[in-house]
Amino acid sequence: MIRTAKISEIVDILAITKACASHMIERGIFQWNQHYPSEQAFLKDVQRNELFIKIEKDTLIGAIVISTHMDEEYGPIDWLTPNDNNIYIHRLCVHPVQQGKGHAQALMDFAEKYAREQLFTSVRLDTFSQNKRNQKFYEARGYKRLGDIFFPKQSEHPFHCYELVL
Repeated sequence: MIRTAKISEIVDILAITKACASHMIERGIFQWNQHYPSEQAFLKDVQRNELFIKIEKDTLIGAIVISTHMDEEYGPIDWLTPNDNNIYIHRLCVHPVQQGKGHAQALMDFAEKYAREQLFTSVRLDTFSQNKRNQKFYEARGYKRLGDIFFPKQSEHPFHCYELVL
């Protein structure tokens, strides 16, 4: 089941993101750290009704943010569609012990279905340039890589921006 998250579930979501960060760091992928993702970001996501969680057998498996807000860092990207009717995916996470079981696919299926039902033009996101697994994941779903942005508090390496036209 995928549903909107509650403020009381942020603690569990942060535990998942910390586990994901450790899992990535063990593999030499320095994508998430003590600055990101933050509790403040998730609080804002819940207040906007943009944070969704996947629950299976009463266990929180993962989360995804589906936002209509375009971060200023995305400004320089030459997107495939105009900047007026898009959704943005952020903070997709699945607990490492649950990875490889289709949960991320299910969360992305949910986000893309939501975008189509709400008549958005496209789905946009970014992923870390050093995370080849994520790049393959999004490219296999039909996302087109468009350009790079930087988040200095996260890494000196760029993040690749992707868009899926619906």
